[in-house]
Amino acid sequence: MAKYSTGGAGSSASDSCELCGAENVDLQTASVAGATLSVCSECAQHDETPSGGSDDGGDGGDRKRQAAQNTARMQDAAQADASHWEDGADYDDDQLPYLVGDYGEVLVEARQDAGLQTGELAEAVGADESDVLAVEQGRATQANVGGSLIGALEAELDVRLVDGE
Repeated sequence: MAKYSTGGAGSSASDSCELCGAENVDLQTASVAGATLSVCSECAQHDETPSGGSDDGGDGGDRKRQAAQNTARMQDAAQADASHWEDGADYDDDQLPYLVGDYGEVLVEARQDAGLQTGELAEAVGADESDVLAVEQGRATQANVGGSLIGALEAELDVRLVDGE
């Protein structure tokens, strides 16, 4: 389990990654989200410390390099990675519709009004609890939740989550 520490951990945790919690690994120092952490080689890719000196004698080169790296990361993240998709599933036909701005709050309130726990709602609509939780937390897009789950949640709780219907 990740510790999300900014250092100062006791000696018993000195061989575990402070970002992901991996134990008995070689650690290196990285700056992540403004904190200096001891991380494993996997988490070192999140290091925000500019490497090397500046190209133009000032900090402009570092800013340009960092901007280029951020742009590259965004482009990589935008490209679909089909390696984890299930065979036979047609994800293009189950696209997430435009959702109302507070869809997570709307879903939580409707679920609570119905007297259901998150797991019970997930079972009722035939979905993973983690997917329902992602919708409740407003992370439907990041969790790759399909439009069919949104439709099932709307039908089960008689609530409107899709914008413009």
